[in-house]
Amino acid sequence: MLHRVLKVIPLALLFTFGLAIYAFADEPSAASNAVAINTVWTLVAAFLVFFMQPGFAMVEVGFTRAKNASNILMKNLMDFSVGSIAFWLVGFGIMFGADKLGLFGTSGFFLSAANPATGEGLWQFAYWMFQIVFAATAATIVSGAMAERTKFPAYLIYSVFICALIYPVVGHWIWGGGWLSSKGIIDFAGSTVVHSVGGWAALAGAILLGPRLGKYNKDKTSNAIPGHNIPLAALGVFILWFGWFGFNAGSTTAGTNLSIATIAVTTNLAAAAAAITAMFTAWKKFGKPDTSMAFNGALAGLVAITAPCASVSPLSAIIIGAIAGILVVLSVEFIDKVLHIDDPVGAISVHGVCGAWGTLSVGLFAQSAYGQSSGIGAVNGFFFGGGLSQFFTQLLGVGSVFIWVFGTASILFFIIKKTIGLRVSKEDELKGLDITEHGMESYAGFQIFTTEK
Repeated sequence: MLHRVLKVIPLALLFTFGLAIYAFADEPSAASNAVAINTVWTLVAAFLVFFMQPGFAMVEVGFTRAKNASNILMKNLMDFSVGSIAFWLVGFGIMFGADKLGLFGTSGFFLSAANPATGEGLWQFAYWMFQIVFAATAATIVSGAMAERTKFPAYLIYSVFICALIYPVVGHWIWGGGWLSSKGIIDFAGSTVVHSVGGWAALAGAILLGPRLGKYNKDKTSNAIPGHNIPLAALGVFILWFGWFGFNAGSTTAGTNLSIATIAVTTNLAAAAAAITAMFTAWKKFGKPDTSMAFNGALAGLVAITAPCASVSPLSAIIIGAIAGILVVLSVEFIDKVLHIDDPVGAISVHGVCGAWGTLSVGLFAQSAYGQSSGIGAVNGFFFGGGLSQFFTQLLGVGSVFIWVFGTASILFFIIKKTIGLRVSKEDELKGLDITEHGMESYAGFQIFTTEK
């Protein structure tokens, strides 16, 4: 009996030790907690950015006419849906795959690097989710500039190409280890990568498409075509402002990075300053504090602070936002009345022009203390003793991205125009795209559609 007990005791001790090791392995550690916090933070930020999609939809619906509301909602729904599949198939691999000549990625297609059996693999799922909502943001910006006269199938084709190719290439250059990244460009959350890409593609689309019927007279003067629902547009702006906290602070992709507090403050202050200066600029120019310009001013400030949000002080954020608020009003006027490009919601000015300004502002206002705390590094801009080298790096990025995006988008829209057609017929435009493109009305019984000439 004693002999049997002596044999069992070592086996029991071995079994207990094994259980202890297993149990210890499952115990939370500082490292595992950090991974969990970062994953949860990144996904919550992604969900906030996703909520910006209805924000964009409400802004565009409110600033355009009632007869095209369903068409705009469908474009915002489908550019995210089509873009998600395209980004999963190709875009994510081009953006973050193994680098080729500093120009594009060559691996990770179909999200193949994500392995649910490993922590790193699971992180890839979270990171992909965060990146697809950014790609969709770039895609949906174009919708507003091309509103009220674009063929729906043409817009679907464009959405595939911007999410699969045009946007990911820029993302690789700046965020994926490409040639602009190696030169030290700073675009923390995407003033250029996301917003200028959308803005410059919108510029190409609006030029190829031409103005809406009745927008310009024979003497080149322009007519205002008011939106049908300013409350909806206002709701959209507030949704976007809310979602932007996920957009900028979430770009740390680390809840353990406490600079998220600074980033939230700079983001908020820039938007507030821009709304104020846009209001006063419009008040000075037009004699009234124009509502649409004030709301577009808030968006301009948010776009501008997106690149420098993690590397500037609160005071610098206010200055950057204030300049963006003035800039957006002047830019809307210049594009409309001098260039005669019809942009119904001001997307080119808000996202293209103010995105470029925000990217350049890093080279002027960056402070090493803020950059170090966020992980960007000790970079000082021109106004803080850093010289002009960072500014010229930023300028190189702004210029090269404009050439790539405007060039490829122009080719894409030209091919679409010459094949399936880019613009609806005159009759369809007058009747409204809700009925002609989708066979339904957004406000049945409330709107007469055929009185315009």
